[in-house]
Amino acid sequence: MTEKTTSLAGEGNERPEAVTGNSSAVPDRARARALFERLAELPEGDPERQRIRDQLVELHLPLVEYLARRFRNRGEWLDDLIQVATIGLIKSIDRFDLGRGVEFSTYATPTIVGEIKRHFRDKGWAVRVPRRLQELKLSLTKAISDLAQREGRAPTVSELAAHLQMSEEEVLEGLESANAYSTVSLDAPDSGDEDAPAVADSLGMIDESLEGVEYRESLKPLLEKLPAREKKILLLRFFGNMTQSQIAAELGISQMHVSRLLARTLAQLRDGLTADE
Repeated sequence: MTEKTTSLAGEGNERPEAVTGNSSAVPDRARARALFERLAELPEGDPERQRIRDQLVELHLPLVEYLARRFRNRGEWLDDLIQVATIGLIKSIDRFDLGRGVEFSTYATPTIVGEIKRHFRDKGWAVRVPRRLQELKLSLTKAISDLAQREGRAPTVSELAAHLQMSEEEVLEGLESANAYSTVSLDAPDSGDEDAPAVADSLGMIDESLEGVEYRESLKPLLEKLPAREKKILLLRFFGNMTQSQIAAELGISQMHVSRLLARTLAQLRDGLTADE
């Protein structure tokens, strides 16, 4: 069964000797050396090179899995981590030089670990969300791009729902989950509305502590208490990247009304965050 990872863990910084000290992860070093010696003798383009390369990959898969498991508590599927780690293994095989005077497993370990860390930097989510929502976010991103190109404007929630054959509630859920992948800066301008102020301007005086994780967590219950329309407006504006004019068209109200509701709701959230200070 595929193992799913769930929380933060260490990042594989042990010395390679310690890592490969695990008996189940230690490859047959004598066989590995013999394979690398044979590989060095073969000319480029020789079909036997690929066969030996495949044997080296298979021989070191226990090491790959062992290193991947060290990152199993960071919100990624273990199978995905093993695939990423295997890429690091293949890079190590292609770059390894017997003349370095080190065992291959010692040489490969930092490369494999580095590949896994790069995966988290490039693809990681700010907070852990279920894979279903991650896939939904990816589907929405593609749908928004396709519909925007076709229509010449940002699609509405109802258009996205029809395009993806899902409910509007599921679309909104996916848009909200996108905040776990990338956050919106409070200093960013209210793009799409000419001469619009930065988001932070709607909050009154800038509160530096709003950048803290504890405030993001505190926002969750406040958002749940909002009326359905105000919550939808926030989701469409900050998670759906829709302009105030587009939101107005979606909800059938004026752009000025949307602006007032946004300002009032943001002020309400700010008051809720600072009430206990």
